[in-house]
Amino acid sequence: MSIVKEFKEFAVKGNVVDMAVGIIIGVAFGKIVSSFVADVLMPPIGLLVGGVDFSNLVVTLKAAEEGAAAVTLRYGVFIQTVLDFVIVAFAVFIGVKALNMMRKKEAETPAAPPAPSAQEQLLMEIRDLLKQKT
Repeated sequence: MSIVKEFKEFAVKGNVVDMAVGIIIGVAFGKIVSSFVADVLMPPIGLLVGGVDFSNLVVTLKAAEEGAAAVTLRYGVFIQTVLDFVIVAFAVFIGVKALNMMRKKEAETPAAPPAPSAQEQLLMEIRDLLKQKT
Protein backbone atom coordinates (compact mmCIF):
# COMPACT_ATOMS: atom_id res chain seq x y z
CA MET A 1 0.00 0.00 0.00
CA SER A 2 1.43 3.37 -0.95
CA ILE A 3 2.04 6.13 1.56
CA VAL A 4 -0.39 8.45 -0.23
CA LYS A 5 -3.18 5.85 -0.11
CA GLU A 6 -2.55 5.15 3.59
CA PHE A 7 -2.56 8.86 4.37
CA LYS A 8 -5.80 9.34 2.43
CA GLU A 9 -7.47 6.53 4.40
CA PHE A 10 -6.22 8.04 7.67
CA ALA A 11 -7.26 11.61 6.83
CA VAL A 12 -10.81 10.79 5.78
CA LYS A 13 -11.66 8.49 8.67
CA GLY A 14 -14.56 9.78 10.77
CA ASN A 15 -12.54 10.04 13.97
CA VAL A 16 -9.98 12.38 12.44
CA VAL A 17 -12.65 14.64 10.95
CA ASP A 18 -14.60 14.67 14.24
CA MET A 19 -11.42 15.53 16.13
CA ALA A 20 -10.65 18.39 13.74
CA VAL A 21 -14.15 19.82 14.14
CA GLY A 22 -13.83 19.53 17.93
CA ILE A 23 -10.50 21.37 17.91
CA ILE A 24 -11.87 24.17 15.72
CA ILE A 25 -14.95 24.60 17.93
CA GLY A 26 -12.72 24.42 21.03
CA VAL A 27 -10.47 27.22 19.75
CA ALA A 28 -13.48 29.40 18.96
CA PHE A 29 -15.01 28.66 22.37
CA GLY A 30 -11.66 29.43 24.01
CA LYS A 31 -11.79 32.93 22.55
CA ILE A 32 -15.28 33.42 23.99
CA VAL A 33 -14.19 32.23 27.41
CA SER A 34 -11.05 34.39 27.34
CA SER A 35 -13.11 37.45 26.46
CA PHE A 36 -15.64 36.64 29.19
CA VAL A 37 -12.91 36.34 31.79
CA ALA A 38 -10.91 39.40 30.67
CA ASP A 39 -13.80 41.73 29.86
CA VAL A 40 -16.59 40.67 32.24
CA LEU A 41 -15.18 38.90 35.28
CA MET A 42 -11.80 40.52 35.86
CA PRO A 43 -12.89 44.20 36.04
CA PRO A 44 -15.13 43.60 39.11
CA ILE A 45 -12.43 41.42 40.70
CA GLY A 46 -9.87 44.16 40.07
CA LEU A 47 -12.27 46.67 41.64
CA LEU A 48 -12.73 44.45 44.70
CA VAL A 49 -8.98 44.23 45.26
CA GLY A 50 -8.52 47.99 45.02
CA GLY A 51 -8.26 48.51 41.26
CA VAL A 52 -4.99 46.63 40.97
CA ASP A 53 -4.13 45.61 37.43
CA PHE A 54 -2.17 42.44 37.99
CA SER A 55 -0.52 42.52 34.57
CA ASN A 56 1.41 45.68 35.53
CA LEU A 57 3.10 44.08 38.56
CA VAL A 58 6.78 43.61 37.75
CA VAL A 59 10.17 43.40 39.41
CA THR A 60 12.94 45.09 37.45
CA LEU A 61 16.00 42.89 37.42
CA LYS A 62 18.11 45.19 35.23
CA ALA A 63 17.23 48.74 34.26
CA ALA A 64 16.98 49.75 30.63
CA GLU A 65 20.19 50.91 29.00
CA GLU A 66 21.03 52.39 25.63
CA GLY A 67 19.67 50.05 22.98
CA ALA A 68 18.65 47.39 25.51
CA ALA A 69 15.25 47.01 27.10
CA ALA A 70 14.84 46.52 30.82
CA VAL A 71 14.92 42.97 32.13
CA THR A 72 11.80 42.45 34.20
CA LEU A 73 10.17 39.62 36.11
CA ARG A 74 6.50 39.99 35.18
CA TYR A 75 4.89 38.08 38.03
CA GLY A 76 1.65 40.05 37.62
CA VAL A 77 1.01 38.45 34.24
CA PHE A 78 1.50 35.05 35.88
CA ILE A 79 -0.98 35.93 38.66
CA GLN A 80 -3.47 37.10 36.02
CA THR A 81 -3.06 33.86 34.07
CA VAL A 82 -3.55 31.75 37.21
CA LEU A 83 -6.69 33.73 38.10
CA ASP A 84 -8.00 33.29 34.55
CA PHE A 85 -7.39 29.55 34.79
CA VAL A 86 -9.14 29.23 38.16
CA ILE A 87 -12.15 31.20 36.93
CA VAL A 88 -12.41 29.22 33.69
CA ALA A 89 -11.96 25.91 35.52
CA PHE A 90 -14.68 26.86 38.02
CA ALA A 91 -17.03 27.94 35.22
CA VAL A 92 -16.46 24.66 33.36
CA PHE A 93 -17.00 22.74 36.62
CA ILE A 94 -20.33 24.49 37.21
CA GLY A 95 -21.39 23.85 33.61
CA VAL A 96 -20.51 20.15 33.76
CA LYS A 97 -22.22 19.83 37.14
CA ALA A 98 -25.41 21.39 35.74
CA LEU A 99 -25.27 19.11 32.70
CA ASN A 100 -24.83 16.04 34.92
CA MET A 101 -27.80 17.11 37.07
CA MET A 102 -29.98 17.40 33.95
CA ARG A 103 -28.86 13.98 32.75
CA LYS A 104 -29.54 12.49 36.18
CA LYS A 105 -33.07 13.92 36.20
CA GLU A 106 -33.68 12.46 32.75
CA ALA A 107 -32.40 9.07 33.91
CA GLU A 108 -34.63 9.14 37.00
CA THR A 109 -37.74 9.84 34.94
CA PRO A 110 -39.30 6.45 34.26
CA ALA A 111 -39.71 5.72 30.59
CA ALA A 112 -42.96 4.34 29.29
CA PRO A 113 -42.73 0.62 28.68
CA PRO A 114 -42.43 -0.26 25.02
CA ALA A 115 -45.57 -1.36 23.25
CA PRO A 116 -45.85 -5.13 22.94
CA SER A 117 -44.92 -6.60 19.59
CA ALA A 118 -47.50 -8.23 17.34
CA GLN A 119 -46.36 -11.68 18.49
CA GLU A 120 -46.69 -10.71 22.16
CA GLN A 121 -50.18 -9.30 21.54
CA LEU A 122 -51.24 -12.53 19.85
CA LEU A 123 -49.91 -14.58 22.77
CA MET A 124 -51.78 -12.37 25.25
CA GLU A 125 -55.01 -12.87 23.30
CA ILE A 126 -54.48 -16.65 23.33
CA ARG A 127 -53.81 -16.52 27.08
CA ASP A 128 -56.98 -14.50 27.67
CA LEU A 129 -59.06 -16.91 25.58
CA LEU A 130 -57.70 -19.88 27.51
CA LYS A 131 -58.58 -18.18 30.78
CA GLN A 132 -62.14 -17.58 29.57
CA LYS A 133 -62.61 -21.29 28.69
CA THR A 134 -61.62 -22.48 32.17
